[in-house]
Amino acid sequence: MNNAPTFYGWRIVWACLFIAFIAWSFALYGPSVYIYSLSEKPGWSVGQISLALTFSFLINAFSIGFVGSIIGRHGPQLIMTVGAVLMALGLAAIGQITEPWQAFIAFPLMGLGWSCLSTIAISATIAPWFERFQGKAISIALLGASLGGMLGIPITLALVSWLGFPMAMATIAAMVVLGVVPIALFVLRRRPQDIGLEPDGISTDGVNAPSVSRSWTRPQALQTFALQSVILTFGVALMVQIGFLSHQVNLLQTFVTPAMTALIVLASGALAFLGRIWLARVADRLNIRLIASAVLILSAIGLIVTAMANTALVLIVGILLFGFNVGNLTTLPALIVRREFGATSFGKVFGITGTFMQLLSALGPAIFGLMHDRTGSYSLAISLAAVLMLMGAILIVAARKHPPTPV
Repeated sequence: MNNAPTFYGWRIVWACLFIAFIAWSFALYGPSVYIYSLSEKPGWSVGQISLALTFSFLINAFSIGFVGSIIGRHGPQLIMTVGAVLMALGLAAIGQITEPWQAFIAFPLMGLGWSCLSTIAISATIAPWFERFQGKAISIALLGASLGGMLGIPITLALVSWLGFPMAMATIAAMVVLGVVPIALFVLRRRPQDIGLEPDGISTDGVNAPSVSRSWTRPQALQTFALQSVILTFGVALMVQIGFLSHQVNLLQTFVTPAMTALIVLASGALAFLGRIWLARVADRLNIRLIASAVLILSAIGLIVTAMANTALVLIVGILLFGFNVGNLTTLPALIVRREFGATSFGKVFGITGTFMQLLSALGPAIFGLMHDRTGSYSLAISLAAVLMLMGAILIVAARKHPPTPV
């Protein structure tokens, strides 16, 4: 087997890592700064802006179901190019918002673009290239998301401080186009067979060729408890994560300065990066559902500490504990689906999985924001989030006894 670093699949992985860094920096982590900046305007509430972000995630949810299938049939080049342009337009528009209703146009445009660059797009791009090393490959590519968690908010805060909010958003929009479009057009490819290879770099000489996995339809996959458990567990977990991340800048700045906020977010992102490195090392050797349960339990512990925080130090500890698992909560659903449903059906099965997960996760920013406005703090929302994480840890392990089988 030729799994040398020269295998073109690893170029795909590194290209996806960079795209993930751009996408997560400014579409997932950046909104924490956008909400904070916009809510400073007189008469604009955190909950009001959070609703616009939730609407963005709902638009994302209805579009990502098509992304995996399109990439599976036609490759990632065109859809990622279009996604980068749409995301950039949305980001630039966010910087020009002068009335609250405009947020319900700008944020969804950003979300529509991000759907073409997010976990489903990255995972579907990589899925045809690896079989034995699929866990490692997807985990490495999504290290870019953790880098986005480390650097996205500090970069955005710095640009806002130097250039002002409107110009900072225009600059970020330009970075998205210039960073993603050339890679999408000139580096990414649809599948290894197009260049005479098989997954993991095996030559197409007919010797030791990998077996073809069973083809699943969406209805067949949705009937399995295995997929239902992934959708419910990670839909709720990502609802918690997106809600928490969307409000962490606002939460932190009730205790610490903006400069310290940027430093804490950087540290949290660094821990998420280390968490993904750990997952890349063990994903192909351990039971992936047991790993997922452990990650959910550790996330719940971080949330419990955060909810109990009455000092800056305790709050920081809780945020860092949660941060270690942020990246893995995004990566694990793709790994479970890829392993249990195979490469042949990955695009369409994970596409519909992502649609339902995103519909649930889209509620996160609004729930956190509205509960904050109602209670005057984030404590209740974060406490409920911890309980949901623990319930997910139980469900994802229970489904081990019900592996997907042909209908």
